Amino acid sequence: MGMTMAEKVLARRSGRTVVRPGDIVVTDVDLIVLADTVFSDTPDTLPTDLLGVAHPERIVVLMDHGVPAPNERYARAQRRAREHARRLGFREVADVGGGGIEHQLIFERCLALPGQLVASNDSHTSAAGVLNCAARGLGLADILQLAATGRTWYRASPTVRFELVGELPFGVYGKDVFLHLSLLHGSQEGHDIEFGGPGLETMPLDDRATLATMCTELNANFVMMPDDALLREHIASVTDAAYEPVEPDPDAEYAAVHVVDLADVKPRIALPHRINGNVRSAAAVAADGIRIDQAFIGSCANGKLSDLRIAARLLDGRRVADGVRLIVTPGSQAVYLEALRAGYIETLTEAGAVVTNSTCGACAGGHLGVLAPGEVCITSSTRNFRGRMGSADAEIYLASTATVAASAIEGVIADPMPHLADRPIS
Repeated sequence: MGMTMAEKVLARRSGRTVVRPGDIVVTDVDLIVLADTVFSDTPDTLPTDLLGVAHPERIVVLMDHGVPAPNERYARAQRRAREHARRLGFREVADVGGGGIEHQLIFERCLALPGQLVASNDSHTSAAGVLNCAARGLGLADILQLAATGRTWYRASPTVRFELVGELPFGVYGKDVFLHLSLLHGSQEGHDIEFGGPGLETMPLDDRATLATMCTELNANFVMMPDDALLREHIASVTDAAYEPVEPDPDAEYAAVHVVDLADVKPRIALPHRINGNVRSAAAVAADGIRIDQAFIGSCANGKLSDLRIAARLLDGRRVADGVRLIVTPGSQAVYLEALRAGYIETLTEAGAVVTNSTCGACAGGHLGVLAPGEVCITSSTRNFRGRMGSADAEIYLASTATVAASAIEGVIADPMPHLADRPIS
C-alpha cells in the first residue's frame, strides 16, 4: 500500500520508510515561521524569551497581525521580535514596509519549496500546501519548543482526496470552490486534504492558494496540492534552489475520494456566523436585499494581485455606494507595488475605497476596519464567526472578491455576475 503526499513528507522528514494514519512521528521541519503574535508579553501567553535555537537558518519572522503596531502591546511584541532575530541570527525578518501577510510571503517568495515541511503559529499555515508543502499551524508552546530544538511531532492523519475535473465558469473563483466544498462536504476534522485531478491544473495559482488557505476552515490538518508546470514556472521565477516534490503513490489509501466538477461551482456566500453547511448561492442571498455597512477585500486568502485586479475592474468608472466603507488590504508590499504600477490603486481610490498597508488588519478584528454592534460586513477574508471582525453583535458574510466588490457598488449583498457581464477579467 502506497502513501499520500502528506505521508511522504512526514516519512522524509522523520527518516521513516513508511508512515500510516495514526502513526506518531518525530520530525525535522524545513521552515519555521514566527508571527509577531509569538512575541506578545501579555499575561495570558507563555514566556517567549528564547535562549537559543537549533536551526536559525530555518526560522523566519513575518510580522503581519498588527503592522504597523496599532497599540503599545503590538509595539512591544514587534520590538522583541526584532531583538530575538538579531540576537539569534534568524534567516529573515519581514518588517514594516518590507513584508506583508505571512502566508502570502511564503507563497510569493517561495520561502518553502515542494516536498518540504512547514510550521507556524498561525492557523492558516495550510496555505503553503499550494507549494506542494505539508504545512500546519502549531500552538504557542509547540512552536517555541520547535524553534528551540528544531524538532516536533505529528500524528499522521487519514486523507480525504478531492479530485477536481472540468473548468471554472466565468466569474467563479477559488473562494467559490471552497464554499462549494464546505456546502457539499462540510468539516473534514481529523483529516488531511489532498487535491488533484485535471481540473486543478486549469486553476490559476492565486485561486489554488486561496483554496489551500481556506481549507483550515474545513478543519483540515495538512492540505496538499501537486507540483505541476504552473507551479514550477512560479518557483523558477523566484529561485533556482533545488527541491524534491512529492506525489501520491498510485495505490495510496484514502479515507474518501470526492470527484468535484468545477463546472458546477457558482458564486456562493457563507452566512453568519459559521461556514460549513451554511452556504447559499450569491444570487439567492442577493434576492434578500441585505444592506451592508462595510465591504472588505484582503487577508491571506484574498489579498492577492488578482483580487485587486478583479476589484479594480468591477469598480472602474463606478462608485462605492453611499454609507458603505470599502476597505482593500493588499496581501504584501509586493502586491501593493504591482497594483500601484497597474493603476488598480488609483481606480479603487477614485471609486471611494480606502487601500491600506499590507497586514491582517480587518480580517482579525485588530485594526483598520473593526465592526460596531449591529453592523453588516461582506468580506473575502477567512472567517465569519461572532466577534471575528469586532463586535459580537455584527454580522459577517463571506464571499469572493468579485461578490464583495459588487456588493460595495450596490450597497447590499449582490450577485457579481451582472457586474461582470460587460467587463471580462483575464
